[in-house]
Amino acid sequence: MQGKRSGPVFVIAAAALLTWPLGVAYAADDPVPGSSQGGTPGPAAAADVKITTELPEKITVDNKSEKTTVTATVKNGGTKDSGPVTLSVIGFDGMTITSVEGCVQIPEARLPQGSNSGFACIIDSLAAGKDRSYQVAATFDLQKTGKICLPVTEGTSEKLVWQQGPVPFGTSQPTPNAPDTPLLLGTDNVPFGPDQPPAAGDLPPTGPPDGTLPLSLAALVLFAIGGTGIWWSTRKRADCEVSSGGR
Repeated sequence: MQGKRSGPVFVIAAAALLTWPLGVAYAADDPVPGSSQGGTPGPAAAADVKITTELPEKITVDNKSEKTTVTATVKNGGTKDSGPVTLSVIGFDGMTITSVEGCVQIPEARLPQGSNSGFACIIDSLAAGKDRSYQVAATFDLQKTGKICLPVTEGTSEKLVWQQGPVPFGTSQPTPNAPDTPLLLGTDNVPFGPDQPPAAGDLPPTGPPDGTLPLSLAALVLFAIGGTGIWWSTRKRADCEVSSGGR
């Protein structure tokens, strides 16, 4: 299977290697306030290399442009350097990842089922007790629900070290008349907009409620980094677990 993908995949791998020295958006002296909510260690987690990720507890979405920014942080709480690891940032449903500083965009054809965008960030090594943060640009369609997922794999292997998500950002109190809308981590969004009624206490609806709020809970991120590059595949699952295998 990898032989069939070697052409385009090799290009992705080459691009990733070129960005390797630039893969850090910045190394934070003080950890960015955030939360590991929705995160769990993978099978390859080691006692002396404790890799985790964090997302901000709150983001703000511009009501007109739907643009927002997210800080994705990967941390090593262990006593040993991590060696090479890869952090991926994947968007689901109404949340679309538009860029991640210093990282490589995952081609649309390689994206997992249920996702709409993604970037892979190669980290040469993360020292014990240190963290590294990436500035993520995204859009959030406030007429929908939205999720984000942060899987971390070990080096150039298929070994899952840690995975956070897919975890939602949202609010139960839409603010359509304000300049922006704050969204909380771990909260399912209550959609609003031309085809959605606002929450109780806001203006009356200007159109009929959608009636359907599809929330993909059956997405699998299969992230395998081989000697020739990066490839993606999918199968139905209740989360975005990174695993080995193929279509």
